[in-house]
Amino acid sequence: QVQLVESGGGSVQAGGSLRLSCVPSVSTVSTDCMGWFRQAPGKEREGVMGITSSGSLTYLADSVKGRFTISRDSAKNTLYLQMNSLKPEDTAIYYCAADRGDGCRRTVRLYKYRGQGTQVTVSS
Repeated sequence: QVQLVESGGGSVQAGGSLRLSCVPSVSTVSTDCMGWFRQAPGKEREGVMGITSSGSLTYLADSVKGRFTISRDSAKNTLYLQMNSLKPEDTAIYYCAADRGDGCRRTVRLYKYRGQGTQVTVSS
């Protein structure tokens, strides 16, 4: 079982930036793909971005193109989501997700392992 821990959420004004981080609860755990999805109140889960262990982008939501960047520090076994030019519609709980092997063929919001989520609130 892979447990993931997110951090970095918070409240910002529109146009601001936040950086989310995600680490496995056990540092030696490896995964083949990782990513972020989000869920706003009353809305369905939405994939945001996904990346392979080698750094290739696997998923990018149209709604965040040009504003969000995903990266992975293999040495620290940490996943990041840099969010710039935030908009009120980005307000949601952001979840880190990961999977292995064939599980990586699924879209990021369906990855097997996920964290507890971190709240991002963007005010206008």
